[in-house]
Amino acid sequence: MRKRLMTTIAAGALGGALVLTGCSTGGDQDQATPSSTSQHQGHGSTSSSDSGGEMEHPMDGGPAPADIEKAASPKYPVGTEVTLTADHMEGMDGAKATIVGAFDTYTYAVNFTPTTGGEPVEDHKWVVQEEIKDAGPERLPDGTEVTLEAEHMEGMKGAKATIASSTDQTVYMVDYESDGMTMTNHKWVVESEIQPAS
Repeated sequence: MRKRLMTTIAAGALGGALVLTGCSTGGDQDQATPSSTSQHQGHGSTSSSDSGGEMEHPMDGGPAPADIEKAASPKYPVGTEVTLTADHMEGMDGAKATIVGAFDTYTYAVNFTPTTGGEPVEDHKWVVQEEIKDAGPERLPDGTEVTLEAEHMEGMKGAKATIASSTDQTVYMVDYESDGMTMTNHKWVVESEIQPAS
């Protein structure tokens, strides 16, 4: 049965952006700056070459897609304090976070070339079914070529992408703080990238 999402929008909108670059073999090696930007290397890339092209990632991720539904019985309900184990961005692994949305859908890691130019981004985690143009209700197989509607970072919306992998784990939107910066409505982390707050 197709899973669907819901959204819970966290209060508060913050200015500023994170500047993100593509993936690299070295993993995520972000460098925070005194301003509200940081350099972002890829999302678990297995590429042997560094990617270029910087992309901005807003500190407030905004609402989840309008047509999504709440997870029926998430392991971590909205409001739960957790610890992140994802390393999508510098300072994320081990960060304390608050669940602001729990969703049931198919979630994808994708390879794409930003519409703004630059090197391809590999294994970007994550985009959800509702952020893929004309995705339909069924899980998309690995290797499927798609068009992204997600706007997680500059150059993503409208980009051509290929599905690298997928999961049907519950997926979450979170607020977390790292290096003195607060990220709100961060999209996305899947259940295996979360553990109970210690």
